[in-house]
Formats: sequence, structure tokens, C-alpha cells
Amino acid sequence: MNNTETAWRDDEALRKFQLISPLMDETLDLAKKLTLRKQISETQNISLRSLYRYEKSYREQGFNGLKPQKRVQSNMPDDFKELIQECILLKREVPLRSVNQIIMILEMEGRVAPGVLKRSTVQKHLARAGYGKAQMKKYVQAAKSSSRRYWKPHRMMLVQADIKYGPKLPIGKNGKLIQTYLVVIIDDHSRYVIGSGFFDNMDGQIVEDTYRRAILKYGKMSQCYHDNGGQFVSRQLTNSLAKLGIKITKCKPFSPQAKGAVEVFNRFVNSFMQEARAQKVQTLESLNHFWQIWLDEYYHKKSHEGLVAYYKDLNMIVPEGGITPEQEWNRDSKPLTFLDTNVVTEAFLHHEKRIVDNSGCISFKGRSYDVGPSLVGHKLEISYDPMDCHIITVKAPHMNPFTAAPRIVGEFCAPKDIIPETLLPTKPESSRFLKGLEAKRQQTIKLKADAISFGSYRKEVPDHV
Repeated sequence: MNNTETAWRDDEALRKFQLISPLMDETLDLAKKLTLRKQISETQNISLRSLYRYEKSYREQGFNGLKPQKRVQSNMPDDFKELIQECILLKREVPLRSVNQIIMILEMEGRVAPGVLKRSTVQKHLARAGYGKAQMKKYVQAAKSSSRRYWKPHRMMLVQADIKYGPKLPIGKNGKLIQTYLVVIIDDHSRYVIGSGFFDNMDGQIVEDTYRRAILKYGKMSQCYHDNGGQFVSRQLTNSLAKLGIKITKCKPFSPQAKGAVEVFNRFVNSFMQEARAQKVQTLESLNHFWQIWLDEYYHKKSHEGLVAYYKDLNMIVPEGGITPEQEWNRDSKPLTFLDTNVVTEAFLHHEKRIVDNSGCISFKGRSYDVGPSLVGHKLEISYDPMDCHIITVKAPHMNPFTAAPRIVGEFCAPKDIIPETLLPTKPESSRFLKGLEAKRQQTIKLKADAISFGSYRKEVPDHV
């Protein structure tokens, strides 16, 4: 028996012992042991009959009694090892081939008689040789992987962003539980979180708002790395970042390992989720409040294993207490690039077109905004912050941009808007159109009077012609 099979038998025995070890407590009475056995059966998805058999084998033979019996393969053909090598070769040729297909190929080629090779036997030997289904899947994924492990040398050279499901909060109508979502933007070098927040929706605006706040606080990043989620490939986000000169890179589909920094951080966030449930957080504001405290006082000040491993790979001395994301961010020599607030705000504004109605208003998100009667019938461009649509900016031809607020309908009729004098009708002294026609009429009469009549000069024609 080879070492691989021996190790497998030991592992199986250990697995069975871990299942029945709680039942070995002699202080348990019969009722408690029966209840505990049912719990193990339900949680571990194993039958009660198997648990009884494991207990009996352990009491009679000890740990060795839990080991699987050695299989005698007396019915295998003499060239069984060569057949397994052929199975491995067929699997390597086409990794997606099933075990049944491999056996069928060998039977069709006459290498083995039908029914001699069993699927379970071939599958076991393929797994031992490293060509099992799960193993081949990992090989294929590794071959398709976008890149190996990487780490940028300075802060803000690259940031990674992602969305993670948060806890459900009773913030809906009548206390209905609403799913929350966490947006995270993390610096690739220092692992410092430059932008984050919980939201009650998954609209694209939540990513835009997180980026906008991050850029205003920490400056412009050189490049950002996203997956292909709808919030990250939207035209609005792409245009906003492009206006600020930020390069966007997308990872290959179904390759979460490519965004290793933010994916590892998301798993670490689960500890905060548990604390938030223990705190019995009920509102979105309270959730974000404790989230920011957890970031600033715990995560940013906690030694990061990735940073320690990064500097050890560079053969550099690492402090005994490790390196925290906050320390790595603050000691980086690369200067931050801050942008003008108005430039950043303008880059993330949304733009739409609207036509002014007869009352001098435009409709936007179900509300009327007063822009004045002078623009009736004009097509205007409006700009707005999607996170605060109360005030919008209006751009009209030959006018400076101005802000407009929703029209408020009061108890009484509002006074009429003052129409610019240039748009008001004027009282004419006379009709210029009729005067023009009259002048044209006089000109026509004069042309007729000056015309020469050639009737008297008509030539006489002889009768005999």
C-alpha cells in the first residue's frame, strides 16, 4: 500500500473520530447522548446508523477501527497500471472529459473489455494522481488567471473598488428589513481605505458618490481597478473618472482573485458585521457611524500581514509590531495630487435635456422646477448631483448658468411672473403689412399706365392671301 492511500485512510479515520468525539463523553446520560447524536446527524449530513457504527468500531478496535478497509483489487486486469496511465493521458488531452467518457474511449479502442473499469475506481486513481475534477478545475482557472500576485510600490498608484452585502436594517416602510450594501475603495499599496460607506440601494450613484468623496479628501488616483459589475462599467462613472484623468482597468470576468486586496478586506469586514449585529444597529446613519469608528480605530491601526510579507519579500527590515495601513499611508513619499473642488464636483454631475413648458417650468424626477417664462419652448441642459436633486443647475443659450429649485404650490395663487419687456407685444400705430401691400399695389398700377399699347399698329392682312 502506497503512502498516499495510507494517508487517505488516516484522514478518514480522523474525520470519523471528530464526528463521534462529543459522544464519547461518559458523563452524558442516554437522553442527552441521543439528542446530541441527532444534532450531529443533521448538521453534518450523516445518518444515525453510520454514527452508531463509528461508535461501535471505535469502542471495539480504537482508532484503527475507524480506518476504511483495504480494498482487494483481484478482479483488475494485469495491465491495470497502464490503463490508469491512459486514463490520465486522456484527461490531460481534454480536461473536461468525464470519467465515463474516458472509460468509453478505452472500451471502443479495445484496450479493456466493457464493464471491467468502474467509474468510482478510475475517479479515485485520477484524484490520487492529481487529475480529479476539482483539481483540473483549479488548473484551468490558474491558466486563465489574469496575473500573478502584484503590489504597487506607492500609494494612489492603483485603487481597487468593490461592493459587499451588508446587514439588513429595519429602515423600510413599517419597519420592513432593507438590505444594505457596502462600497469600498482601498489603496493597493498601503491597504488604506480611502472611500467607503453603507447604502440602502445598489444604484450606480453609490459608487460615484464614494469616488467623489474619496478624491476630494485624498486627491486623485492614477488608476482604478474594478470588476464588470453594472455599477462599475456605467457610462456616467467612466466619463466622470476620465474627465479627471483617471485610468480605468477592468479585471477578467469570474476572476475575483485578480482584486485580491479588496476581496481579502471584504472577508475581514465580516468581523464588523458581527459586531454591528451585537450592537443592534437600527439605522443607516448609526451603521455608517460605527463603521467609520471601526475603520479609523481598529483596521487602520492594526498590523497588516500583507504589508509585512511584502517588505520581507524585498529583504527589508520589518518592525517587531508589524506595519499598519495608516503607518504605510502616512510614511509614503509619493505626494498626493489634489484637485479643485469645483472641478471634481462638475466631473461627477449628471446631465440631461429638458424642454420648458408654457408655464416656464421643467419637469425633473416627478417635480416641477421654475426656470422663468423667458425660456418657454427652449431646450435646456440641466446638471445635478444624483445624491441631492433638490437644487439643479440650468444652462440656457446666451445665458449664464443658474440654479433652479422645485416649485412650491401654496394655498393661494402665486403672482404672475413678470415677462421681460422684450417678449411683450407692442401696440403698432398701423399695419406695416397692409402698408407694404398698398405700396406694392401702387407700383403695379404705375407699371400698367406706362405700358405701350401695340393694338393700333396691327398689320393689315390682304384678303387674297
